[in-house]
Amino acid sequence: MSTELTRRRAIVSSVDIVEVITDTVPSLEPGEALVEMSASGICGSDKAGVHGEHAFMKPPYYPGHEVVGVVVAVTDGVNNVEVGDRVTIEPTLVCGHCKPCLNKMENLCENLQFFGCGYREGGMADVFLVPAARLHRVPKNFSDYEAVLVEPLATPVHAVRLTGDLTGKKVAILGAGTIGLFTLIAARRAGASKIVSTDTLTTKRDLALALGADAAIDAGVDDLAGVVRGELGESADVVFDCVANQATLGEAIKMAIKGGTVVVLGGPRKPATVDLPVIQEYQIRIQGAATYCWEDFDTAIEIIGGDDFDANRFVTATFPLPRAADAFASITAGGEVKILVVADRGHD
Repeated sequence: MSTELTRRRAIVSSVDIVEVITDTVPSLEPGEALVEMSASGICGSDKAGVHGEHAFMKPPYYPGHEVVGVVVAVTDGVNNVEVGDRVTIEPTLVCGHCKPCLNKMENLCENLQFFGCGYREGGMADVFLVPAARLHRVPKNFSDYEAVLVEPLATPVHAVRLTGDLTGKKVAILGAGTIGLFTLIAARRAGASKIVSTDTLTTKRDLALALGADAAIDAGVDDLAGVVRGELGESADVVFDCVANQATLGEAIKMAIKGGTVVVLGGPRKPATVDLPVIQEYQIRIQGAATYCWEDFDTAIEIIGGDDFDANRFVTATFPLPRAADAFASITAGGEVKILVVADRGHD
């Protein structure tokens, strides 16, 4: 009689095809933990991946990098987490010895693998294996909704940190999806004096206002850059492009003229061009922002633990694991903020 454990896990098997398959749980490798999933978020990268539009993540792959769960087993030598710990994953699987890793830029690891984005394991499963060193303990008072938002919040925290001191600065944020709204929270916490958000959807603009934006502009208006500059009262010191396409990059540069910074943290789907003479003559800084580092996770946990953070504002739809395909269809429709795939046993 076989004693092998089986599990269900989601797979993006080909373009626009999401399935839930049953397979055998592999044996733990040295340094790994086995985690039982409670909730797994879906983000813009997943949306691009399922449609075959992501620059680096192509089907087939096992999704689920925004994950919270409970440790159910560890290998000998693992001492940072224990069985029973509630954890979230820092999905950047780094080598620890290349130039970026040695210079505290491990998010740019030269040998990077990414859990849930092409790695052999993803978190959208009953249980999954992960290098234990990439696990963060979740505060005991966090709900699953709060815990699963740590990873997506860490990305804007990192982007804001790259810009330096935002105290007293005027900021524009293009896009009011999860990343745009979290950028708003991180920028306000960093001291921005005035923030203008943009989005095409009224519901997301309203949420941006509720979270503290000074103005929220319909991204479809004529002369978007001019309208945003008008609301700011001058040019933007920093523009966070959370959409990242040819049109938004062009508008962001106009908002930042002269001497401003454009931070690209939306996941671009294709190359974009810039007016190079404008970049040089008007001294525009274009800054890429890639994922996060360990300290950004710690800051995200601190923000979520604050009295004014309400996870229910962001989690707008949930689907049990067997309906993972419906969850991906929902993010494609575009009306939700944060969509979760949750364990069948229930969720917070």
